[in-house]
Amino acid sequence: MMSKVYGWDMQDGPGDFFAHTADQLFAEVWTREGLTVRDRRLLLLGALAATGQTDVAEIQAGAALGNGELDGDQLLEIALFLCYYIGWPQGTRLNMMFGEVIKKHKKATRAAD
Repeated sequence: MMSKVYGWDMQDGPGDFFAHTADQLFAEVWTREGLTVRDRRLLLLGALAATGQTDVAEIQAGAALGNGELDGDQLLEIALFLCYYIGWPQGTRLNMMFGEVIKKHKKATRAAD
């Protein structure tokens, strides 16, 4: 599930901390019934934005685009929506970051064609 969430092949990391995280979070939490992966991604993007973790949100946005869970217009709509809840400075940073992720995704998609 970890590879599916991030959109690329994830290898086992070192130590018990990584193993516990991968086993619990991805094998249990991300696979529970009741919410889709897209639903969980939307919640995670909101939580990351609210806590200022733009670097991790960037990874999640790229995975959402790559997995086809969200498109560029939807990411930009998320940034605008969140501005009202997380504040304009943080929402603006999110919007700018999403713009860069969208550009990278479009470039990668063109290169793959």
